[in-house]
Amino acid sequence: MDQSLSNTSQSRSVDRKTIEKNRRIQMKALYSELNSLLPDQTSRAPLTLPDQLDEAANYIKKLQVNVEKMRERKRKLAATGSSSMSSSVDVSVARRSPKIEIQETGPILQIFLVTSLEHKFMFHEIIRAVSEESGAEITHAGSSTVDDTVFHTLHCKVEDCDYGASSRISESLKKLVNHFN
Repeated sequence: MDQSLSNTSQSRSVDRKTIEKNRRIQMKALYSELNSLLPDQTSRAPLTLPDQLDEAANYIKKLQVNVEKMRERKRKLAATGSSSMSSSVDVSVARRSPKIEIQETGPILQIFLVTSLEHKFMFHEIIRAVSEESGAEITHAGSSTVDDTVFHTLHCKVEDCDYGASSRISESLKKLVNHFN
């Protein structure tokens, strides 16, 4: 009987060791999978396992905050979209009217246009209008987006021989933008 108890306790000990070994293998695999989901960290010195887990936890929290911001933005956009369908509903987010500023420095026209994302197509209309104007050559066009605002810049050179071209371009662009206000 003593030998059967001894064999049973040995088998329990072996089972416990096997279970513990399998658990460690599984934890290492899970850790490797989690670490592979983090942004590339090759430029930094290797971190200890607890520090890497803290890094992963912080990254996940940052992602959760970003998801919440995006959900809130989606909710606001959905509210804006649905309110534009019905005129009786008050719009909680005021729509931005496009703004244009034109500066003339000698033969150079600098055009600055600020629009919302929904009016960013206006930049293409302005480029088309300037391109169609005789005596005007576009030298630079660019834009950048911050949140739901788009900042456009356009530089063009107006030939000296076409007197009044700058004024015509300025007036036609202002009319184009005011059409959307």
